[in-house]
Amino acid sequence: MGFRVINGQAYPIGNFKLPNESLSERSVNSKSNFNEILQDEIKRNESSYTLSKHAADRLKEIKFTEADMKAIGKGFKIAEEKGSKNSVMIYKDVALIASIENKTVITAIEKERAKDNIYTNIDSVVIL
Repeated sequence: MGFRVINGQAYPIGNFKLPNESLSERSVNSKSNFNEILQDEIKRNESSYTLSKHAADRLKEIKFTEADMKAIGKGFKIAEEKGSKNSVMIYKDVALIASIENKTVITAIEKERAKDNIYTNIDSVVIL
């Protein structure tokens, strides 16, 4: 699992290595060439996304699991395929405001907090 540092905090993203194997070990021990390894890492990074500090704090409160985070990743992929730029993703009882272009979850809003709120500059809704 890799990590992305945002505002001085490390957040987990994607898998960058096989279990019990570092990237340097893989490149030394495998018969893959540099281009194959690079393309593999690019594909993995394309499916990853980041969390803003605000969204990360909210998702910790909500207690999202790794499976939930993978489902959100699928939402990014769906929205990106349809050409969305800014989206609301509905997952369980949580609305996630996301920038599809920047692959960033901006904030997460629980059902109770979402009442009487208006969301602007959204071009799509993804229901997961």
